[in-house]
Amino acid sequence: VQVAESGGGLVQPGGSLRLSCTASGSNFIFSLYVMHWYRQAEGKSREWVGSSVKDITTYADSVKGRFTISRDNTQKMMYLEMNNLNAEDTGVYYCKTVLSSREFWGQGTQVTVSL
Repeated sequence: VQVAESGGGLVQPGGSLRLSCTASGSNFIFSLYVMHWYRQAEGKSREWVGSSVKDITTYADSVKGRFTISRDNTQKMMYLEMNNLNAEDTGVYYCKTVLSSREFWGQGTQVTVSL
């Protein structure tokens, strides 16, 4: 399974950004699998941001109410809409899925929240 993120960049505090994630591969039917967002700040361990499967989305408390996950199964895309960003949201954002007990990660996309 190939996973890839895009859409990162520099944004001011209070601003918004939308990240995209695509996943594809043989024997991988995008609509059936849970897709996850994670992030990793410099010097810190990777942390879970949220997950999406079918009509169910779940979020970490730190982003609840500010981040929204959506997906377009026909395009094999998942999105992370991030609003009211602050410096603590800075980090590399990763997309992940699991197939046959194997984890597949993208290369990550950098989000920097700064003046």
